[in-house]
Amino acid sequence: MLPQTFQGGQITTNDIKDLTLIGGQIEHAKGRNSSNNEQLSIAGANSRGASFRDSNKFIYGGGDYKITKDLTAQYYYGNLEDFYKQHFLGLTHNWAIGPGVLKSDLRYFNSRDDGANGHDSTYFTTGNYSGVAGGKGKVDNNLYSGLFLYSVAGHTFGGGYQVSNGSSDFPWLNQGDGSSAYIITDMQIQKFARAGERTWQARYSYDFAKLGAPGLTAGVVYLRGDNIDTVTAKGAVAGSGRSEWERDLTVAYVVPEGPLKNLGFTWKNAMWRNDIPSQRDQDENRLIVSYSIPLL
Repeated sequence: MLPQTFQGGQITTNDIKDLTLIGGQIEHAKGRNSSNNEQLSIAGANSRGASFRDSNKFIYGGGDYKITKDLTAQYYYGNLEDFYKQHFLGLTHNWAIGPGVLKSDLRYFNSRDDGANGHDSTYFTTGNYSGVAGGKGKVDNNLYSGLFLYSVAGHTFGGGYQVSNGSSDFPWLNQGDGSSAYIITDMQIQKFARAGERTWQARYSYDFAKLGAPGLTAGVVYLRGDNIDTVTAKGAVAGSGRSEWERDLTVAYVVPEGPLKNLGFTWKNAMWRNDIPSQRDQDENRLIVSYSIPLL
């Protein structure tokens, strides 16, 4: 229910005009369904017990540069010691079209193995490795994505596409107890970032303030991913060209004024269906109550 949180340190500077630089190191993380700060790992190496492999050093750095007031370019580098190193390029743009605004969000990740992940099978990650037992191997992934949102008169219409190329799934800090990834397909149940997967999405949301109900919002997202291949524990093909889809529905209300101002209620409903071997369909409901207190 809670977001993934991290323990470490970060430095941010805005001393150069239009440029924000960020650098830091993370040593531990706490998952959504965990009460403990744990060392860092990735899918494939995060199984509980004696086979669990971890690291206590994730370093990262990069920056955002505002080319114009509506166009921002990003570059970041991250390295989880003994697991993977990752380069990120991003480009966001806001473009006024007619009565509304079109926001584009382009992202590219290049992820490769680091240290033990390159040669020690206990540090391997999940993915599609033809002929390799268990479908595990070293990190090898390129992820491309684009998301476009058009907002007008309370309505937001959106569409996006993502391609996950390479021999492994997309890697991120994942201890196996609930985690978040900075990708456009990080949904309530699934991430849609398996090796070789192609995913398209459509979304719509509405702000009911335009109808005289400030604080009330609703939205729906639908994603479908295909081209998924998997292998068995012995390395044989388990499934070829499989697919998955997810539909997420959200309704939220935040009290806009009065003695209960900033008290919020959110209902999130998700449905996931797939034909991937050894995976079961899922349905999930979440009810979230929140309260924001201004301190300054």
